[in-house]
Amino acid sequence: MAAENGRAAKEILAIRRADGESRTLAASLPRLVLEARRIAANVIHGLHGRRRAGSGENFWQYRRFVSGEPSQNVDWRRSARDDHLYVRELEWEAAHTVWIWPDRSPSMAFASKSARESKLERTLIVAFALAELLVAGGERVGIPGLMAPTASRSVIDRMAQAMLHDDADRLSLPPSFVPAALAEIIVLSDFWSPISEIRTMLAGLSSSGAHGTLVQIVDPAEESFPYSGRVEFVEPEGFGVITAGRAESWVQDYTARLALHRDQIRAETNKLDWLFTTHATDRSAAELLLFLHAGMQVSKSGARTTTIKAGPAA
Repeated sequence: MAAENGRAAKEILAIRRADGESRTLAASLPRLVLEARRIAANVIHGLHGRRRAGSGENFWQYRRFVSGEPSQNVDWRRSARDDHLYVRELEWEAAHTVWIWPDRSPSMAFASKSARESKLERTLIVAFALAELLVAGGERVGIPGLMAPTASRSVIDRMAQAMLHDDADRLSLPPSFVPAALAEIIVLSDFWSPISEIRTMLAGLSSSGAHGTLVQIVDPAEESFPYSGRVEFVEPEGFGVITAGRAESWVQDYTARLALHRDQIRAETNKLDWLFTTHATDRSAAELLLFLHAGMQVSKSGARTTTIKAGPAA
């Protein structure tokens, strides 16, 4: 009986937490949508230049079915060969698909006094604005496991609605799926996940030859560790509490661990010729948007690593 009561209490707590999160997101989304549209309108998108020649009607390849897509897209003959569902993708569709993953996990809600907004708000604003620009430039935009690629001019509304009706766990990293070889992936996250999980994610997303960009969204306090005295640090995703007696004595170790973690991510992305950048929430969202928009036109040869912190990349 005690165990059953414990499970019921946990379920009630989970429902209350989910209800609070959904109400908070619902209340903030209209403002974030407006901000995203304002930023997108201020970015010159006439030079996108990603439209490719060709009829676009030629069969390109099969790709894995993504949750949220219409079931009529499934090629049942191909899917019958193994345990996965597949979709026939045309060359145009493969070449013009960009997958955007906005991390909505609990750690993204953090915002210090020096930040313009929380990491979650900044991530959603950039994701929405980038989707608006890409669709205007002829691309199809999707969210892995949540929204099938679409070229609709109401892409921001579709993304917002998909998030509002999403009752799945808030994952830090995108779910496993196999994008088309010509697709691009943008992952917006704080990337505080273990490097082993990031390495596994990259291996899966790049297995078909797709290219992408990892953007580490951080709060200014996570960059500089401006704490002193006795401080209690609470891990928002259930990993406990750590108390520092003299937090200022942790600065050197913290910055060293942060640099090491980024070096490890950078090493993994360099192997794949992917982009890796960091972006602090005391900077302009438009700055990051311009970088991502321009980065999609960068040659796939050479180093593709940039840091956005003090100002736009040179």
